[in-house]
Amino acid sequence: MRAFNAELSKLLSLPGIWLALVIGALAPAVVAALDSIVEKADIVAGISTRLSDIGYIGLGFGVQGVIIIGVLAVSSEYVTESSEAGGGQQITTSLTVVASRLQFLLAKACAVIVISVLLCIVAIMTTVLATQLILGEHAPEFEWTRLIGAVCYWTFTALLAFGITLLTKNGMIPLTVLIINSSVVSFSFLLTKATKLAFYLPDRAGMDMFMSERYLTPVTGGLVMLAWVVVILIVAAIKFHRRDVTA
Repeated sequence: MRAFNAELSKLLSLPGIWLALVIGALAPAVVAALDSIVEKADIVAGISTRLSDIGYIGLGFGVQGVIIIGVLAVSSEYVTESSEAGGGQQITTSLTVVASRLQFLLAKACAVIVISVLLCIVAIMTTVLATQLILGEHAPEFEWTRLIGAVCYWTFTALLAFGITLLTKNGMIPLTVLIINSSVVSFSFLLTKATKLAFYLPDRAGMDMFMSERYLTPVTGGLVMLAWVVVILIVAAIKFHRRDVTA
């Protein structure tokens, strides 16, 4: 518990974490608001075919905040301090304080999970508020089962970012790839046009947990994304365990 509290405090003390929290809380609402504005005329007329996904689209494309959180949790450990501060890395101090590397990773992963879940709950509230303000009585009812799927999607995405960063020891690569894939160009979506196997990629499978247009069932999608998370975390943990601190 002490290790978890320390990692949670360490994560919340990072300057970039507040940017991540703002993005995570507001980006889904902004996307949902813009989508509601575009669809409002059709929704009021009763001819919209996308009413059931209004709001959820924002939650699907607004995961940049938790991606940043997952990346920062690991990459901050490998930032080289200034010469005045000794020129070392935080990871050396962290592993000196917490002797077990597995305990260290579990504490850090739990801190990422807690913040990601809470941030998603806040994002859900801002998203629901945005859609209701714009659509009024025409706003869709949000199903708690789908909202739970969105929370799982955000949490698994954060852990994927965490695991990939742990593998690469570099925050820029996972940060760039994951943010572009989730917001600008979805490489997974493009691949689905070429092969059905692309629907089993983590982000596509995860989206099926709460979007109405899906290839996999919500449970299957969740299990597929969870499997990706578990495999990546296991591989990353093994590599981290074998890696020299000074490497």
